[in-house]
Amino acid sequence: MRLKSTLFLGAFLISSVSLKSQNMAVKSLKEDISFLASDKLKGRGTSSPEELMAAEYIAQKFKKLGLIPFNNTYLKPFKYKKSSNPHDTSTADIKEKTANNVVGFLDNKAPYTIVVGAHYDHLGLGHDHNSLDANPDGKIHNGADDNASGTAGVIALAEHFSNNKLKEPFNFLFVCFSGEELGLLGSKKYCEDPDIELTKINYMVNMDMIGRLNDSTKKLLVYGVGTSPVWVPLIDSIKTVFSIKKDSSGIGPSDQTSFYLKDIPVLHFFTGQHSDYHKPGDDIEKINYKGEAEVLEYIAKLIEKTFNHNKLSFSKTRIPDTGKGSFKVTMGVMPDYAFDGEGMRIDGVTDGRPANKAGILKGDIVKKIGTVDVKNVQDYMKGLSEFKKGDTAPIEILRNGQIKKMNVTF
Repeated sequence: MRLKSTLFLGAFLISSVSLKSQNMAVKSLKEDISFLASDKLKGRGTSSPEELMAAEYIAQKFKKLGLIPFNNTYLKPFKYKKSSNPHDTSTADIKEKTANNVVGFLDNKAPYTIVVGAHYDHLGLGHDHNSLDANPDGKIHNGADDNASGTAGVIALAEHFSNNKLKEPFNFLFVCFSGEELGLLGSKKYCEDPDIELTKINYMVNMDMIGRLNDSTKKLLVYGVGTSPVWVPLIDSIKTVFSIKKDSSGIGPSDQTSFYLKDIPVLHFFTGQHSDYHKPGDDIEKINYKGEAEVLEYIAKLIEKTFNHNKLSFSKTRIPDTGKGSFKVTMGVMPDYAFDGEGMRIDGVTDGRPANKAGILKGDIVKKIGTVDVKNVQDYMKGLSEFKKGDTAPIEILRNGQIKKMNVTF
């Protein structure tokens, strides 16, 4: 795919190049997502043989684009320890495993480098207890949106910046991480052992679940806008069809967090939650390919806007009370991260989980959990953190304009 820059072209040429570019984008995105999210890859579970197949596919794409490997290989392995039984707190069953990040470098002989990344692992056959399906074991979780969509986005932007004719003042490091679903493992390991000095990284762009753009609302969520003072002005300067929802925090449940914690400006792009999140139904036929192509064109434009700036300055942001592994219980609901109102709107309820048993429905808005007033998703996570398995929590929800009180047992 080639997302041609149209900044310096005439109006007629802009129209024709953009149309051709988007058609090429859709074709390439379908090819990459269809392979990565096929049953053949069995959900790309971390350190599985199928995860390695996905890594080698990405590596071949990087090679074809002429990206430079480090140490003569695009694969950057890392080791981690994990119990085969996540409910076993003893150390007897903990084994060391190996997974691979995939890394390609575009060398523009510049002093600073932009990192473009996404995770390519998913939940495999549902054995890691991350699935929201009622009976996940043995079911292929293809993860077309989460996160074959973001991985395909990395490949697409790698092609764009490898083939465009702009004089780019920064290098590019394209990285596809593994182990994100197990707690941002790949990006954490990469930041501990980077291929270039972290001080030479300008900023990091992360894409996680960018394949389900709603054609009616056109809502695009952009996290991390507070991590550099230039982000909001640059975002606001781009004329776009998107309804942009900005969030300042550099910390969230995806790989940009690992870079933010190293004092690097970040952005995270996300088209919103859906009912197939972490379930076997996250399949390729539900991807909005044209919508993802539009998202990628927007990201490319934003990156190109930064070419008029020197190395971006870093700003610390608020730390939300959320993130993977920050609480011990779950209600079995899917938050609506695009909800603009007060409270935490529920976008899906998993059968057989605590919320379902308590009678909570899709569309309900959580207003209070335990003693915590819930004004947003972060407050909801904070409320959950006060409970452990077996506890019963009083919940207040707003349904059809009325507050209802109920109890949820974890």
